[in-house]
Amino acid sequence: MKLVTTAIIAFATMTTPMEKETKTVNTETSKVTWKGYKVGGSHEGTIAIKSGSLEFDGETLVGGSFVIDMNTIGATDLSGEYKEKLDGHLKSDDFFGVANYPTASLLFTLVEATGNNTYRVTGDLTIKKATHPVTFTLNVNEGSAVAELKIDRSKYDVRYGSPSFFNNLKDNVIYNDFDIKAELKF
Repeated sequence: MKLVTTAIIAFATMTTPMEKETKTVNTETSKVTWKGYKVGGSHEGTIAIKSGSLEFDGETLVGGSFVIDMNTIGATDLSGEYKEKLDGHLKSDDFFGVANYPTASLLFTLVEATGNNTYRVTGDLTIKKATHPVTFTLNVNEGSAVAELKIDRSKYDVRYGSPSFFNNLKDNVIYNDFDIKAELKF
């Protein structure tokens, strides 16, 4: 009888769902960098997380959501007047139109474990009121997570210098894909 009772308790413990826990991302210590490409070069910079959280079921990632403060977009590879011009241009209607669209957001819709602390995440990314799915790998370690995304700006009506919208740009092409790397602390 003692063996049966132990087996029932062990089985109940294994099948009892763990409580979901939401971990708030530390917006001060987390870092999001971007890199955009053009004919003959690239620019890179940072952008701030306004708010964010990751949801866990025990030790397993099951969800997440983020809001990005588009007003903070800025180049880190330039200084002085050139930096001011690029930062202003990125915030203008030619690119992200931050006066009308001050935030962007990402809501996880599917999280699949692919290995030890590694997940394939699909989420709805919203930029300038356009929402499209993105899929990326997220690596989670104790108190931190890292993700790298490649985003096609043309899907979000970010047209300036895009070969998808303009012909004969020649050396003025700015490629549609840009990279985002998020280093999260929670």
